[in-house]
Amino acid sequence: MIKYLIIDIDGTLTDGGVYYDEHGNELKKFCTKDGSGMVMVRTAGIKPIVITGRESAATTRRMKELGVETFYQKVNDKFFWLKAWMLENDVKKDEIGYIGDDLNDLAPMKLCGFVACPADAIADVKEVADYVSTENGGHGVIRDVIRKMLVDEKMWNSLLEKTFGLGV
Repeated sequence: MIKYLIIDIDGTLTDGGVYYDEHGNELKKFCTKDGSGMVMVRTAGIKPIVITGRESAATTRRMKELGVETFYQKVNDKFFWLKAWMLENDVKKDEIGYIGDDLNDLAPMKLCGFVACPADAIADVKEVADYVSTENGGHGVIRDVIRKMLVDEKMWNSLLEKTFGLGV
C-alpha cells in the first residue's frame, strides 16, 4: 500500500505555464478538482508530499489552502532529495507513489513503487509510468491518479462516503 504520494507542481498540479503580471508577480493556475483529490488522499491515510524545482508564493498559498503540510520548493535534484528523504525516514520503494511530467521527474520515479503522469507528460515519462492519466497537467490529473490508486485498493467508494457523504 502506498503511504506517501510525491507530487510535482509545474506541469502536474499546474498546466506548466508560468505567468507574470505587470508588477513581476508570478502567477499559477491550479485546478480545484485536484483539491478534492488531496482531501481524498489524506482521508485514505496517504501523506501527500509536494516537491518542485521552482519557488513561488502562489505554490505556498495553494499548498496551505489544500492542507498539504509537507512541501518543498527549490529542489534542484529531486532524485538526490527523494533518496535522502527515504533513508532518513526509513521508507521503502513500494510505499511511495510519484506523479510527475518532465525530465527532472524521471530519476526519482525509479525510486517509487507506483508512478503516474498527466496525459501531456513527455514521452519518456509516459514510458515509465504505471498509469497515464486521461487528464492534462493542471486539469484534474491529481484527482484522477488518486482515484485510480484508490479504486485499485478498493477504497474509492467508501472514501467518497466518508469524505463527501456520497451514498455510492
